[in-house]
Order: sequence, then structure tokens, then C-alpha cells
Amino acid sequence: MLCSSGSLPRVIADPITLRSLQSLGRVATRPNPMPSALLRPTAAAAAFCRLGLRSPPPPRRPILPLSAARLSSYCGGAMDGCGNSTVLVLAGKSPQEDDLARFLKSRSDTLKLLDEEAGEVRVLLRSEAYQSTFDPQFYMGALTASRFGRLLIWSPRLPSTHDLVSKNFGELPVGTVCVTDVQIKGRGRAKNVWESPMGCLLFSFTLQMEDGRKLPLLQYVVSLAVTEAIKELCQTNGLPQLDIRIKWPNDLYLNGLKVGGILCTSTYRSKHFNVCAGIGLNLDNEKPTTCLNAVLQEINSGSLCLRREDILASFFNKFENLFEVFLDQGFQSLEELYYKTWLHSGQKVVIEEKQEGQPEESIIVTVQGLTSSGYLLAVGEDDKSYELHPDGNSFDFFKGLVRRKLE
Repeated sequence: MLCSSGSLPRVIADPITLRSLQSLGRVATRPNPMPSALLRPTAAAAAFCRLGLRSPPPPRRPILPLSAARLSSYCGGAMDGCGNSTVLVLAGKSPQEDDLARFLKSRSDTLKLLDEEAGEVRVLLRSEAYQSTFDPQFYMGALTASRFGRLLIWSPRLPSTHDLVSKNFGELPVGTVCVTDVQIKGRGRAKNVWESPMGCLLFSFTLQMEDGRKLPLLQYVVSLAVTEAIKELCQTNGLPQLDIRIKWPNDLYLNGLKVGGILCTSTYRSKHFNVCAGIGLNLDNEKPTTCLNAVLQEINSGSLCLRREDILASFFNKFENLFEVFLDQGFQSLEELYYKTWLHSGQKVVIEEKQEGQPEESIIVTVQGLTSSGYLLAVGEDDKSYELHPDGNSFDFFKGLVRRKLE
């Protein structure tokens, strides 16, 4: 969906058409047990599932991009999370997920931020949120995924979306997504802290995996889902293609500038890896680098733009399909598509090596792809294959690479 100037859409409480519903996922048992109806599809949901019915797409409305200043004006008043409390607005795709949202609200002590700056946590349903910069109705209308993104948590301001879903993993169904307008303690690689301003698409979601050997490759599936989602949105809406590329291992670049990043973390419990994936994407904030909508307007010399709701829904629609292929067939089935999107095929990399008692030596290798463990596969001038690892000290992964000879 495209957006235009005008009043910001209100959060509508009208029920969403019921669509196919798979399991809501695992929800932790508490002393006050959750109603059993929240843990399995109703007969009506099962009937819709058999018929393969889906919710109708939201109406198309060409609108102008909202400036960061205008967006920030909506992050005040009763919906402001910047005072002594943090507001969490819950919304579901189907009546069953809405029931789960009501249950979570009824247990006021369920969702925790565990951050002193967050203050008191206020949980609202979307029918109670009269003003919002993120429209759950439009998002849910564009969402077709059956496992991911169906329970939404939105807040105008959070310390970190990643912390919220990871610290409440056991209280939420797998696939839950948390979105915020501004986060002040966003997490990056190697515990780097990122302050994310208004205008970004900032979200984290949960998933589970059993095969630990595939876990390091998950971040590449997430990155690919982002680029494929934006590509499809541009095609669908008749917009110029944005040449968003993946910089190994987890950055997104546009016209040579970083516009996004991915972070995946996991814990192991009960024979499952509980994974939290976080994504940050510059959509309307031109600083500190550039953003998608600014580049779109430069190319198009018009006023068309992408919305956060559309990108988020398109991401989950793509990710669900890619994730299923990844689990069933491995990353090898996605490599060709991934290599078309990343920046590094044929890239020359200089490896600085120094052995004890010897002067530093510069060795040139050429990147060929990824190894089965997710590191860079390169070929040296001696025609031998090497696996390239980061040294763990350099901010840029391509500085301080360490090579390991592959037999």
C-alpha cells in the first residue's frame, strides 16, 4: 500500500474477517490457566482453513509520506510512552488472536520490560488505542502468513523491541511481533547499542528451531526476506526498484549506504532453540545515512512512498515461505537467490597475517560464497579454499578477517 498526506489513520476496532488459522504456538502455563479456546482453532476457523479463505486486501490509498516531525507529533498525549509508563497496544489477526490479546491484558503482570526507564507498563487493546502512528488494521489486512506476525504488540517508544520479546518469550505465542516508533536501547552485533530515531521500521519477532547446525544461517534467511519483500512491494505498486543489497553478515545497504540491520539471538531450552530476530530499517529518516522513501522520491520525482505496515506484512509473507524451505531443504536451496542480492561475489579481500617472529604478510583472496557453517568461502591465489572468520575485534567484519584452510 502507498501512503499520502492527510490525517493519520485511527486504529479501527472492527473485527477482521476470519481466515485460516494454524496453531497459535506454545504459551506458558500459569497458576491461572489460559482458556483452552485460546490454544486451538475453533470449528469456524477450521472450516475457513479447509476452504482456504483469506481476508480481503486493504483498500489502496495513494498518500504522501509523513515527515518525521509530523510523526513525532502523534507520539504524545495519552499514547505517549515517554513519561512514567510504557504503552503496549495488542492486536490480533483473527478473533482467536484477539482473544489472546484480551487474556494478556487481563493478566496485567504478564508482560514485563525489566527496564527501570520503562516505568509502569500499560497494556491496551487496539479498540482502546484511539490514536496510533502504526495502523494494525492495514497491517493485518495485508498479512497472509499463517504462523508469523499474527499477534502484534505496538508501542510508541520502547527501550528495545528485542528485549521485550526475548524476556517474554514464554508468555507469547511463537511468531509474535513487537513494533515501536522509537527505541532508545536497540541492540546490535557484539552488544553494540543503537538509538533508533523516528522514521525507522523497528521490529522483533519470535520463532523456534530444532537443528542447531542451521541456526547460524537463519540471519541470512531474514535478510533475504527483507529484500524480497521490498522488491515485491515496489513491483506491486508500480514503483521503481530499490537496489537493496545484503552486506555480510547482517547489514542492508542502498546506494552504498547502510539502511538497515538484522540481529538474531537464541537460547536453548527443552530441545528447542528459542530465537528472537530483530530488524531495523530506515524508511523515512534520511539521517544518519539515507532512507528508502527519500531514494524512491529521488528516482520517481514524485510523492509516492512505502508504509511500515506494508513492509512488515510483506516481510512475514515472504519469510514464512523462505523459512519453510530453509527448514525442509537447507540454505542451499536459497543460495542462488541470496547471492543475487548480496554484495560480495568475486570481491577481493586482503587478509593480514602475522606469525611469531615473522613480518606481517598481506594475502589476497576472492570471495566465492558461504560455507555450510555460514562463514565466507574464499579462494586464494594458490587456488586453495579458505573459510574466513571475523577476528571479533573489528567493527567492520571485512577488517580483521582470519582465514582457515578447508581440506
